[in-house]
Amino acid sequence: MGRAHEVRAASMAKTAAMKSAKYAKWGKEIFRAAKSGVPDPEMNQGLKRVIERAKKDQCPADVIKRAIAKAAGIASGAAKEKTYEGYGPGNVAVIVECTTDNDNRTFTDVRTAFNKAGGTLGTSVGYLFSRKAQFIFTGMSEDEAMEALMTADCDCEEIKTDEDGFTVIVADPKDFESIKNALDSVHPDLEYDECGVNLIPSTYVDLDEEHETKFRRLLDLLSELDDVQDVHHNANIVTDEE
Repeated sequence: MGRAHEVRAASMAKTAAMKSAKYAKWGKEIFRAAKSGVPDPEMNQGLKRVIERAKKDQCPADVIKRAIAKAAGIASGAAKEKTYEGYGPGNVAVIVECTTDNDNRTFTDVRTAFNKAGGTLGTSVGYLFSRKAQFIFTGMSEDEAMEALMTADCDCEEIKTDEDGFTVIVADPKDFESIKNALDSVHPDLEYDECGVNLIPSTYVDLDEEHETKFRRLLDLLSELDDVQDVHHNANIVTDEE
């Protein structure tokens, strides 16, 4: 069918992958907001604001509904959270956080993803990470963010501008809601690249081209699993495609 067809197909595949990653991020943010309070946007203003931003970004309704349903499942006891640890290609430490109503299914799916990508599931790596509240965004400078936090009397452990121009805030998990509210009160439409309580690695692993390709495949396989909510790792790669 010719080179033009191949280029169009590649472009369409790349666009689809970007949309999938974007929707996955919204799903995670909605899940976190729903889990942190009542999983009902009419009774949870934080959740309502996230949903409004997701809709503006053309996030599909079914992605929003699934994220809320998972949080509601945990609240009702119909589902629970499970964490799996192991090593991915290139000796990368990986922690996979899931929400499930069937432990055997979820474990089998996660183990299969590791096996297909050349990783190993079942080795404890949690000691390599610390749980922190993390905000990464554009649209508000480091100085503006600091002023917002000081006005709201919020504490943070670190605030900086990274090499890509994003403002980064790291804090104790207990301060997540107060910091989020302080930022949103000043800039309601703030665009977050990351917003949640994450596991931050103490050390990072550099990957060669072969291992990076294999590791990205692991991330892709895990992102396709409905039960997977978050994947944390210590790979030092240029663009994280989670």
